[in-house]
Amino acid sequence: MKSLTQAERLLQSLGITSPDEIDIEAIALTMGARVRNGILHSCEARIIGFRNQAIITVKGDGDPRRRRFSIAHELGHWQHHRGRSSICRASEIGNFSQGNAGIERQADNYAADLLMPAYLFRPLATAHRRPSFAAIDALAAAFSTSRLATALRFVDLSPWPCMIVCHGQNGRRWFRRNGGIPHHWFPRDDLDPESDAMDVLYGKADRARPTIIGADAWFDRWNADRFNVTEECVQGFGKEVLALLTLPDQMLE
Repeated sequence: MKSLTQAERLLQSLGITSPDEIDIEAIALTMGARVRNGILHSCEARIIGFRNQAIITVKGDGDPRRRRFSIAHELGHWQHHRGRSSICRASEIGNFSQGNAGIERQADNYAADLLMPAYLFRPLATAHRRPSFAAIDALAAAFSTSRLATALRFVDLSPWPCMIVCHGQNGRRWFRRNGGIPHHWFPRDDLDPESDAMDVLYGKADRARPTIIGADAWFDRWNADRFNVTEECVQGFGKEVLALLTLPDQMLE
């Protein structure tokens, strides 16, 4: 078993044993940070600190789950980047593209550990029979987190070999796979016309049920046509589609 992260050790020190006990504003107070709502025009959230005290200002309107992640993100800055003020735009919080690196990625990782600690998340995730967006949505409700953040945490901690791939109308935007999938299974830039992802991307459906499809619809590798994968697709932000792919054991050899 992997060792606990800083955020997970904090939660355990506070005696948190279930998702509904993760009161992010109360946790912030234990870290010396007070949360307040504010009108922010150029950013999603900000933290200003002095010595061991800080104030997190966050937009009070909008999705409550997004607000929780924004607060946890700022606490990530407070934990790792103390001594500097942080002003975070919406595009910098929960930006899971591979190009998002450095201090914002570190703050996002801290937020994920704080809101979806592995010691609570993994048992609930593995209780489901297989990867699915129904399982992800159930976990999102339990942890009060967005579908996207929960899906990525699910992929990271899942015992099944699975990945999330995000496409827009101009091609693949990003993807996340877990450690069970070899690196040579790299998703294609384009969408295959046979994939249900096309209907979801272009508004013909909000989501598509899990479907078995040839792996060559998703991967360019020379032997992809020998295998099938399970795909399930839902709408993402704006004009995007999220595909949850589950690979068979034969592809992992």
